Amino acid sequence: MDKCACTSCTCVVEQSAAVVLNGQKFCSDACAQGHPNDEPCHGSGSCGCSCATS
Repeated sequence: MDKCACTSCTCVVEQSAAVVLNGQKFCSDACAQGHPNDEPCHGSGSCGCSCATS
């Protein structure tokens, strides 16, 4: 398990499920893309992260 590379995210992700971009592991496409539309990393934002609001 690794911490998501999105700096404001608190999620951890299994290596097999990670979204890999430029050698970094992210928990979702939203985190990997830098939240271009301020979308939460997981659906409704139920994971508790505030990474889409930073």
